[in-house]
Amino acid sequence: MTKKILIVTHSGDLHADLLTPILAAKGGAWFRIDLDTFPRDYELIQSFQPHGCRSEIRHLPSGASIDVAEIGAVWARKPGDFAYRSEDLGPQELAYAKMESEQALFGLLYGLDCYWVSHPLAMRGAMWKGEQLQRAQRLGFRIPTTLITNSAAQVRQFHAQLPEQMIFKAMSTPTLAAEEVAAADCVAEGLTTTVIDDDMMESIDAVAELPCQFQQYIAKQYELRVTVIGCRVFAAKIHSQDDSRTAVDCRDMSAPIRYTPTLLPPQIERRCLELVASYGLNYSALDLIVTPDNEYVFLENNPAGQFLFIEQLIPEFNLLETLADQLLQEAACSTR
Repeated sequence: MTKKILIVTHSGDLHADLLTPILAAKGGAWFRIDLDTFPRDYELIQSFQPHGCRSEIRHLPSGASIDVAEIGAVWARKPGDFAYRSEDLGPQELAYAKMESEQALFGLLYGLDCYWVSHPLAMRGAMWKGEQLQRAQRLGFRIPTTLITNSAAQVRQFHAQLPEQMIFKAMSTPTLAAEEVAAADCVAEGLTTTVIDDDMMESIDAVAELPCQFQQYIAKQYELRVTVIGCRVFAAKIHSQDDSRTAVDCRDMSAPIRYTPTLLPPQIERRCLELVASYGLNYSALDLIVTPDNEYVFLENNPAGQFLFIEQLIPEFNLLETLADQLLQEAACSTR
């Protein structure tokens, strides 16, 4: 049986849109679940009998379907909010519908014994910033001196003891959860990495509301986005110090800074691979700093990090094709 690739994402995912033509050109077969149209546009059947289990998912608008026994690899790309056929479900009905939909779909998917990029349980285990710093340090990375606390007194003490400036950096999302609320309820669209000045320290008592992350500011020669696909490592040098808009946080894509390919020192490449593998991940994107003294500093690990912008800026990396090859190879090797 020719194994297929299951893609789990949402309907607005450009990464998945661009990957499927590459799979088709290479003779691969796939089935896509867009979570923001599930279960409205899908039919799920999971039947348990004395002789075993049969599972199938059908996409109603296209008529396409997949038997779970056909799946040889899964690309778990991005989450999405479920959709239902009835548009007038009440709050409790919606809450219950979401919980039941999760039970049905992920109860089916999590039972797949095949290759994942990457398994949702592995990705969830890899997303916690405080744990990432501990793990990176154990593997030999230098990490920023960091404080996570909701104690204003501890922040003041930390700030006073730092020989460098202190920064604030969100742990969960730089958008400040703007995407989780209605537009009318959005009070801020995001906050990038911020150097804490004296005026901000005057308001530091506000951290009593919830734990926040503070770090030493580390001088940069440049930054790195290290994309790991399987056992392959793609290191993009980000010339963030060429523009004042990206000097502190390189994520301002309005600044026309250069991204160039580079090679990591062997021990740094090995640590990146070890970190990703230690979580059971087959894909991840790591952010590092290289100091003026050529020291490599780990910042964070992004188990579902975006990579299309890297491919657009450094086309020779061929990240989409590398991922397609990885999925096809693993699906072909599947013996399930």
